[in-house]
Amino acid sequence: MPLYWRQSGRRLPLFWHCRYLDLLNALIYMGLSYLAWHLLNPYYEKQVSLKVSAMSISFDKALGIHEQALGFRAQRAEVLANNIANADTPNYKARDLDFAAVLAAQSDKTKNGAFALNMTNNRHIEAQGLGNGDESLMYRTPMQPSIDQNTVDAQLEQSNYAENSVNFQASFTLLNSKFKGLMSALRGE
Repeated sequence: MPLYWRQSGRRLPLFWHCRYLDLLNALIYMGLSYLAWHLLNPYYEKQVSLKVSAMSISFDKALGIHEQALGFRAQRAEVLANNIANADTPNYKARDLDFAAVLAAQSDKTKNGAFALNMTNNRHIEAQGLGNGDESLMYRTPMQPSIDQNTVDAQLEQSNYAENSVNFQASFTLLNSKFKGLMSALRGE
């Protein structure tokens, strides 16, 4: 305790005599006696721990499908960029991802309780009964195939890439606003 507390003749509360006396002295010295009182008051600690344990945040419920939508948009951007890069490659077949098929698959997995496993390393063991995620990657039907059997239409790919970029930015903005809402809820604002 600071010296002026001891010299004033005031009696210190019983719960201040604990193993955190140095921390308490530092908090009171900095003018944070209110914080020190709440940290060391046993009744208040029980009240706070009940509030914290009753309030848990499930990120799956809070974010919904938006996280998977953002991942899909990033994966589709890679596929479309690959198509644009191979526009002059002979015998290259344009590929694309179908958003409706991926969304339906994710909704079914969520409803049935079967979630996809992420393999972050080649040495991971693949789960039985689960695909590697390429079921939604399809070959695009060419509108006008070229002589060298290349099915990439550069203008169509660029417009699809621009549309996907706008959708990615919208998904990212929505996900960012969800995180800001969660942060303000955690802060109690």
